[in-house]
Order: sequence, then C-alpha cells, then structure tokens
Amino acid sequence: MGVMRAMLWEAVPFTVMVTMEACTIGLTIWASTAMNNGMSPLVFVFYSNSLASILLLPYSFIFHCTDRTEQPLFTFPLFLRFFFLGLTGITIAQNLAFLGLSYSSPILVCAMGLLTPSFFFMLSVLLRTTKLDWRSSSCQAKVIGTLISIMGAIMVDLYKGPVILKTSVSSTYDLDLQPKQQLISMIFSSTPEHWILGGILLAATSLSVSVWNIIQLGTVKQYPELQVMKAASFYSVLGTVQCGIVSLTLERNPSAWKLKLNSELLLIVLTAVFGGVVRSRVHIWCTQSKGPLYVPMFKPFGILFATIFGISFFTNNLHYGSVIGAIIIGIGCYAVMWGQITEDGVGEDQCAGSVDSLEEKTVPLLQEEMQV
Repeated sequence: MGVMRAMLWEAVPFTVMVTMEACTIGLTIWASTAMNNGMSPLVFVFYSNSLASILLLPYSFIFHCTDRTEQPLFTFPLFLRFFFLGLTGITIAQNLAFLGLSYSSPILVCAMGLLTPSFFFMLSVLLRTTKLDWRSSSCQAKVIGTLISIMGAIMVDLYKGPVILKTSVSSTYDLDLQPKQQLISMIFSSTPEHWILGGILLAATSLSVSVWNIIQLGTVKQYPELQVMKAASFYSVLGTVQCGIVSLTLERNPSAWKLKLNSELLLIVLTAVFGGVVRSRVHIWCTQSKGPLYVPMFKPFGILFATIFGISFFTNNLHYGSVIGAIIIGIGCYAVMWGQITEDGVGEDQCAGSVDSLEEKTVPLLQEEMQV
C-alpha cells in the first residue's frame, strides 16, 4: 500500500506540469483569437500584468513572513536590478511575445520559446561566465544542442510546408461569417499571417528572457538572503509601470483601452491569475520537489498540445514544416539541458539557464514562451 501511495505521489508533479502546459496553450490560442478580433497586444500585456501585480503583492507579503535576516528590498543597487528584471522579463519579453503571437500562431510561440536555453548558453560564453571545454561531453552536448535549435528555428520560420489535415471547409475563420460569429470562433493562426516577422519577434523574446535569466542569476548570487516571491512582486510592479509607459506611447487609439464585460476581460483575468499566482506557485513547488531542471523539461510538451489542438480544432492552419521545425528545436533544447545535467560540478548557477531555475519563479504568464 505504501509503495502504491509513493508511486501515485510521484505521478502528481508530472500530471500537474502536463496540465499546466495544456492550460498555457489553451490561453495562448484564446489570446491569438482576441488579438485577431482587434485587441491590442500592448494593452493586453499592460492590463494582465497590472492585475497580476495587484494579486502578487499582498500574496507575497502576507504568506511570506518577514525574516530578520532578509535582504532589504528598498536599496538603490537592488532597485536597479529589479528595474532591469522588469524591463527584460516583462516589458520587452511579453510585449514582443504577444506581438509575435499576433503575427503567427501558438506552434511558433512554442518553438521559439525553446531557444531560451541555447541563447543563455551563448550569452554565458560571450560574457565568459561559462568556459568551453571541447573535451567535455556536456560542453559538446550544449554546442550541438544549440546548433540543432538554431537550425530548427530557421526551418520553422522560413518553411511552413503543406497543411497537415486539409478540409474543404475552414474550421477557424470564415470571412463570410457574420461579425458576431467571427468574434466567437477560436483562431489558431493570425489572419493574415506574417510568419517571418512573428518568428523574429518571438526569437527576440527568448533572447530577452535569456538576459533576464542572467540578471536574476547574478541577483540571487549577490543577495542569497533575498526573499524570492517578494522580489518577484517588486520587479513585477516595475515591469508593469514600464509596460504602461510603452503602451501609452505606442497605442494611441482610445477605444483600444476600453474594457468591456466580454471574453477579452475574462482572458485578462485568467491570464493574470494563472500566470501571477497559480503557475508560478506550481513551478516553485515542482522545482523544490524535483530539482531545477524538472520544470523546463516540460516546455516541449507545448508543441505536443499545440499540434493536438491544431489538428483537432483548426484543421487548415497547422503545417508540416511548423511541427517538424518545432520538434527539431525541442531536440536541441533537450540536448542543451542534458549537457547541463551531466556537466561536472553542476550547480544552481548553471542550472538556472534552462528557462525556469530554482530561484527563478517567474511571475509573468508569457516568459520564456512567451508561453502564455
């Protein structure tokens, strides 16, 4: 009986993480639909992060009691770090991610999100925080995995290929439908598509998340006593303020800022709650229970769910080239993570580079995958 209970308990983190990825893809498709129906990506990012910050601030301070040895949050050096964490992890990453989604589709979002470990590795080499030892199997795995990921990214961005399951009647978006029916239908891919532009924006998102990883890693090393959830809530607020400035500057249409009691408002609320509280807490629990590489191991599952949803409900919008390229990137991502796992003397500083580290606890919904 005890063995059975232990086996069931071991299956809980796996089930929860798979469910998280499925929900993430579902929200991504919903967001794609809202943006194709006219919702501004910039406004969406600002509103969702504003609500997430409002939820996270009391949560982090109420449920994480102050420790006397805790690092004070309101110091100028730490403020600068929080400012750049908000800039790279929220303002730049999320705005580029949702703009990229508005020009492409969730399958491209999943694929480009898997470039983060490779970008982190390349930045670490450029900044000389990681030394290349060509005789090491872990170094070889990282280099090979990075090259595979880049080749997959080029393929998924430049080659779409034929439709996987073609039907005579589109199940996604019919221009002859009445306006109300158009708003109700779920849209898997942007209409019209700007695939290459979307891919470039999403690749830039992963690069920004990699920079964010490096900054947060340095912050954790310099301030080991820093309370993570409080720090996350603080840089989330700063990132939200930055998003507000960007959105007000670039989005001049007053109607884009008006909130109505419809599905778009529900999407904003669910995005904030799921990303600001639920998803971040689940990732923290799984990371603490299973180790720093457990959460990023499930990122490629997004490709699986995007493919399943695309074939099941959006038959004319999923292409062979997109899926094959995404799988190639996933293989490269796993190769880089395998190199991190097998590296001699691996520590938290090396593990942190694979999207979600032990100390990362990202607050925004779309990080790294943007990943709505």
